[in-house]
Amino acid sequence: MKRKILLSASCFVLLILSVTTNAQNDPESSGFSAGADFYSSYVWRGTKLGRGPAFQPRVDFSSGGLTAGVWGSFDALGYTEADPYISYAFPFGLIFGVTDYYYPDLPVFEISDSTGSHAVEMNFGFGIGGISLSANVILNEAGGTGSSGGDMYFEARYDFSGVSLFIGAGDGWHTSDGNFAVCNIGVGIFREIILSDNFSLPVNGQVILNPEQEHFYVVVGFSL
Repeated sequence: MKRKILLSASCFVLLILSVTTNAQNDPESSGFSAGADFYSSYVWRGTKLGRGPAFQPRVDFSSGGLTAGVWGSFDALGYTEADPYISYAFPFGLIFGVTDYYYPDLPVFEISDSTGSHAVEMNFGFGIGGISLSANVILNEAGGTGSSGGDMYFEARYDFSGVSLFIGAGDGWHTSDGNFAVCNIGVGIFREIILSDNFSLPVNGQVILNPEQEHFYVVVGFSL
C-alpha cells in the first residue's frame, strides 16, 4: 500500500512538472486557474469539519477532460486541510479520479498505517441530464486522518433550475460507529447575484440533515 501511495504521489508530481512546462511554452493557453469559496461552515458528506466560517482556496489545471489541482479548507480556529486531486471526465458522462486527503498539521511524509497523514480515495462519477451518481472508496488506512481503509461513500444527486437534491450514505469515517448508514440528505440552491455589467457573485446555500449523527445544518457560501 505504501508503494501505491508513493507511486500516486510520483505520478502527480510528474503531471505538475509536465503541465508547468506547457504553461511556460504557451502561457496564454496554460489551462491554470485559481479561485476561492467562503462558507459559513464546512460540512462534508453530512459531517461538520472545523469550527466557524471556512475559507476554501483552489488552484487547478485543466486540459480537455483532465483536471489536476489542490483544494483546501481553513478556518480561524485552526482547522486545516489541503487535498491534491486528479480526475478525467469522459465525453459520455463518466468521471474517474483520485483524491489525497491531507491535513497540514500532520507531517507530509508520514505514510504509516497507524499515524499516516494521507488518505487516498478513488472517485467514480456518472452524470446524465440532471442526474449524477458517485462512488468513492478509501484505499489505505491512515491513522492520522482517521481513515480505516475501505471507507466507502455513495451519493445520488438531481439538479434542476438552480436547485439540487441529494442523498448520500457511507461507512468508516463517514459515520459515528463506522457502520454503513445514510449520512447526508439535503437540498442546495444556487443563485448568481449581478453586481455590475462586468461582475457577478455566485451564491449557494444548503440545508443538510445527517440522520445517522442526528445533526442538522444550514450553510451559505459564495465563490470568487
